[in-house]
Amino acid sequence: MYKGSDIVLDLLIKRSRTIEELAQLSSLNVDSIRRIIESLREEGYVTIDTRESVVGSPTAELVQYSSSTFPEVSVFQKAVSGASITDLSPVEKSIGIRWAKVKGLVKVEAGKLVPAKTQNEVDQLVTKLTHCSTELKNNGNSSDLELVEEFFERHLLDKKTIRSTTISYTGKKIDPSVFSDGFDINVPGKNASLGKNHPITQITKKIKTIMTEMGFEEMEGDLVESSFWNFDALFQPQDHPARELADTFYVKGECPLPSDKALIERVKAAHEKGWKYQWDPKEASKAVLRTHTTALSARYVAANKEKKPKKFFSIGRVFRNEATDYKHLAEFHQVEGIIIWENATFTDLLGVLKEFYRKLGFENIRFRPSFFPYTEPSLEIEVYFEKKKQWLELGGAGIFRPEVSIPLVGVYPVLAWGLSLERPLMLLLELEDIRTFYKNDVDFLTSSRLDI
Repeated sequence: MYKGSDIVLDLLIKRSRTIEELAQLSSLNVDSIRRIIESLREEGYVTIDTRESVVGSPTAELVQYSSSTFPEVSVFQKAVSGASITDLSPVEKSIGIRWAKVKGLVKVEAGKLVPAKTQNEVDQLVTKLTHCSTELKNNGNSSDLELVEEFFERHLLDKKTIRSTTISYTGKKIDPSVFSDGFDINVPGKNASLGKNHPITQITKKIKTIMTEMGFEEMEGDLVESSFWNFDALFQPQDHPARELADTFYVKGECPLPSDKALIERVKAAHEKGWKYQWDPKEASKAVLRTHTTALSARYVAANKEKKPKKFFSIGRVFRNEATDYKHLAEFHQVEGIIIWENATFTDLLGVLKEFYRKLGFENIRFRPSFFPYTEPSLEIEVYFEKKKQWLELGGAGIFRPEVSIPLVGVYPVLAWGLSLERPLMLLLELEDIRTFYKNDVDFLTSSRLDI
């Protein structure tokens, strides 16, 4: 039994309780309570009764009505003032007049609105509407079921499912030895293995050391990024296939555009001149799980207002909506780097990459011409993977196109690269499947040895 099982069972003997009540009374966290409950259930000491109920969550529209005026009431007030249908607002015409007629508040005679209720009756209706709205806002339900049904019909309430779980004692006779001090005294103990750093943690530390030795500063940023920094700032057109749901994980909501309006205008101008379409700020505001850490590079390039020579790197998680196999993951790490220097050359880029991989222990690498929307020229870095008898791509690199770096900071060229972290680690550990890192296999974690 888990520690605390005796306390929980003692509380349940007195009466049935919810998980939240047990957590509060026992001073144990909810996760611990759940484990204890499941253990007690398996032993036949408790039963679990889970029920669901639907409650109404007020929409922004209902909140607005309750704080000002419902449209049917507004129509009645205009009827009292002698208004006609043409005097109504769009909301009053589309919503208010219908419900004003359903509730018998007004009549329409020759295009004129005629009040059909007294002011006192309408005041009572307003009190009912406001009281029901307040109850729903505070409790998720109301005693006025007829009005609640109306609000659902008018889509003024969002349905929300509430699940409640009640735990009850079965009456089974308790074996004191099982609950002695909260533990089963018959369970033997065993020696625990010493902890060690995960291989990804080890290589991350190594790469940080290498980049620091080479004079780079580390960049940091959020996992959720705006499409502006993830795509637009990198001159990736808004209709590019990589932006589709098939390749990108979108997040509900929007991210604000940069406060620098001149920067936004420069990026917009680059898109409209280079790609020949009308740039849309709403598309740039969409929130995404960053598809590359190059979004960080764009931010740091734009932040270098003094246009000084700078070298930055980052190691961070990125997300791609793609199928997984022995060399691909939907979530992985990327090693990012940029050099902001007007005297930089393509040869400098190749030299930095060769030195970086040499320090990691790879001598035999090759570069292949490639294409990326935001670099020109562009290249891919590959290392031969002996286990698979094929070259393995480790990442991409190039020089930021003028359409990227000029709008961001007015400097050209900027050297840039985005490299895989897991793939070189596969080679160092002689692994054949990149998914091994995330299976949490204890034998792998305890036996893996990274000599770097």
